[in-house]
Amino acid sequence: MMRKRVLLDTGTLVALLKKQDKFHKWAVGETATIEKPLLTCEAVIAEACYLLRNTQGGHESILKLLNQSSLRIYFQLTSEVENVLELMTRYQSVPMSLADACLVRMAEQLEDSQVFTLDSDFLIYRIKRNQPISIIYPL
Repeated sequence: MMRKRVLLDTGTLVALLKKQDKFHKWAVGETATIEKPLLTCEAVIAEACYLLRNTQGGHESILKLLNQSSLRIYFQLTSEVENVLELMTRYQSVPMSLADACLVRMAEQLEDSQVFTLDSDFLIYRIKRNQPISIIYPL
């Protein structure tokens, strides 16, 4: 059964596109079990483009995924600023990045979603104040 409503985090996006990444094979294998499009936010796209800036074809590959509808920007920060700020304040000791806050908010909005991540902070974050987030994470 294919996974649906999967929210893509920065590290996993980088691992998918960078063959030298130690999680590349894992990320590619997991992606084969996910129904497209993967959902994300502009903060993840910006972070991944930055991290892949020295990788040949890095940011072009990200934009191509968007253009092919394999990846879709689901989140509109302008309508969620207060919620995102509240999350970043609540988790300031972690600290929580803008991209992570957007993904947590997306997980709150999309029931039965999973966050596809390499970031152990998603084991700490909670949706609706006290519910663990369902994640796809390497063991």
